[in-house]
Amino acid sequence: MVNALGKLGIWRHPTQVSDELAQEVEKLGYGAIWLGGSPSAELADVDRLLDATDHIVVATGIVNMWTDDAAPVAESYHRIAARHPGRFLLGVGIGHPEAVKVYQKPYDKIVEYLDQLDEAGVPVEDRALAALGPKVLKLAAERTAGAHPYLTTPEHTRQAREILGEGKLLVPEHKIVLDTDPVRARAVGRPRVQNPYLHLTNYVSNLKRLGFTDEDLANGGSDRLVDALVLHGDACRIAEGITAHLDAGADQVAIQALDEDPLPTYRAVAQVLLS
Repeated sequence: MVNALGKLGIWRHPTQVSDELAQEVEKLGYGAIWLGGSPSAELADVDRLLDATDHIVVATGIVNMWTDDAAPVAESYHRIAARHPGRFLLGVGIGHPEAVKVYQKPYDKIVEYLDQLDEAGVPVEDRALAALGPKVLKLAAERTAGAHPYLTTPEHTRQAREILGEGKLLVPEHKIVLDTDPVRARAVGRPRVQNPYLHLTNYVSNLKRLGFTDEDLANGGSDRLVDALVLHGDACRIAEGITAHLDAGADQVAIQALDEDPLPTYRAVAQVLLS
């Protein structure tokens, strides 16, 4: 079973997480490093970061079911879990259909993949599922430790907690920019929301379920949309936005610092929330 994650983690592409960065965020009190960008089945970066650190959990956010078969992913899970028990959470999901040639309904693919992980002996409590909509959130509750939603709001977190029920893991990702100038902060955040997410059906559909309009989604995203999806301001203001997720039912929030150098942001947020 995976160790307790704590209330704050970081979310970054594996190429953006050096051993030194991992060691620093562990010292700051972060509980998990979520590796995005569809890590490959070998999960070499998970090994690397666990070897470089002492106790922080490393999670995948997420391994893409369309591009990496369950069997080699399960082999990697067993290798890592044997070397670093309690420190690896296997996050899996279907990503977005625009990125692959889809020959199977996404929901059916998820069920089949989870069946294969069962057959390969990957414990339910050591895996999480990328989930946005109600049907997949329910599946996450039934077949995994819980859900790892991406590009969401505290309102989505509240709805997700209601669907998952108590006792199931819920770790939303949220982007942050440490800058008190909203114009500058939006200039950093808007491109990271627009490309690719405002062109992907699953994210657009979820944002509309949350009440955002076609006008909000047009022209790179309205200020209202960008402000909801990219927290910005000083560390206290960012902490308020993170706390809103926690108050809505999140167990942990995986923050994605968009600043060119993320460490000052991680340090500032940790000082408010983890000290």
